Amino acid sequence: MPNIPRLDTADADFWPRLEALTAWEGVADEALTTTVREILARVRARGDAALLEYTRRFDRLDVARAADLEIPAARWQQALAAIPADQRAALETAAARIRAYAERQKLESWRWTEADGTVLGQQVTPLDRVGLYVPGGKAAYPSSVLMNAVPAKVAGVPEVIMVAPTPDGQPNELVLAAAAVAGVDRVFTLGGAQAVAALAYGTATVPAVDKIVGPGNIYVAAAKRQVFGTVGIDMIAGPSEILVVCDGLTDPDWIAMDLFSQAEHDEDAQPILLSPDPAFLDRVAASVERLLLEMERREIITASLNRRAALIQVRDLAEAAQVVNFIAPEHLELSVEQPEALLPLIRHAGAIFMGRYTAEALGDYCAGPNHVLPTSRTARFSSPLGVYDFQKRTSLIYCSPGGAATLGRTASILARGEGLTAHARSAEFRNPATPG
Repeated sequence: MPNIPRLDTADADFWPRLEALTAWEGVADEALTTTVREILARVRARGDAALLEYTRRFDRLDVARAADLEIPAARWQQALAAIPADQRAALETAAARIRAYAERQKLESWRWTEADGTVLGQQVTPLDRVGLYVPGGKAAYPSSVLMNAVPAKVAGVPEVIMVAPTPDGQPNELVLAAAAVAGVDRVFTLGGAQAVAALAYGTATVPAVDKIVGPGNIYVAAAKRQVFGTVGIDMIAGPSEILVVCDGLTDPDWIAMDLFSQAEHDEDAQPILLSPDPAFLDRVAASVERLLLEMERREIITASLNRRAALIQVRDLAEAAQVVNFIAPEHLELSVEQPEALLPLIRHAGAIFMGRYTAEALGDYCAGPNHVLPTSRTARFSSPLGVYDFQKRTSLIYCSPGGAATLGRTASILARGEGLTAHARSAEFRNPATPG
């Protein structure tokens, strides 16, 4: 049975203990970093030949030609037609909801004209090509296909390239079906750091992309970190997190299962419960022990609960909000009578699930908002993945002759103050009234 730590904000050592509990060092060790660097370099230098070697070595998939690494669109459509009707309906419903939410996020171009005729504005354009990494090892996530590809398509990205490892040559049918539903353009059976390298640098077979998104193991995360700058990336994600704030009036079985829902992802996932009611914490602990016996992934859940979970007693819900803002969780459930009243106190969270009936799991699949969220306290400065991650903003500046004169004088003074004479004279040439 798990031994979940109990913390109390009234204890003198509470904040240091909380800081230690929530600390996460996601940096790969030197050996792994070196291995990834070598893989990236070999794919960059040898292209398809290196991809074939790594796919044979890591995925036990031996194909004769690099072109055989691509899974044709007809195969995805075949998967979509073959999966059970309820699974197809669920994929299509989830995709429609994600698309409807994403449509509201689209940034639009704008401009305004000043009195002298100067025009300032912003032009919004989609990225040209995006790479989507989809895990395919221990688990496969069709939901990740939808959450990453649909917003990219709503943004107007012309080409979404999906890579997904297929160990022993066995693709996941739901993942292929999700690619068809989400509007993915091409799919390659590639995984690991070598897939990231192919997307970042391009090969004769795999086109180079402008941005790489999607989750992966520690090798994928390390590779994304190393290619950042050559391409954009979404984020370096840590283990999944859920923080539940409860007033003690929700069914404790519901809360226990909510904690399990993230703990079952990974031994390093972090489930935390805050409540002002110590008796409720006891009831949830009892529910955890009883319900854990029913769980298929109970070993992973138990490890997560033992390593990184906590039951925290707070003085009141206002203090709970202070703890929330320190943790800055990926997923936050406000399982309280009046979540709207608590909402203004919350500044840092990836996604907020409001009310007793709003399970975090709904957000993972079909509520509509994106499930790609900042982890490891990065919600203090980061946001969920969205359409805006697949759009670029370009500044627009047009000067009328009058605007060139007015702005030129200001620019000239500031440029000469910085000792940048060419800057100053460039502005002055367009304004004869300014002494050069």
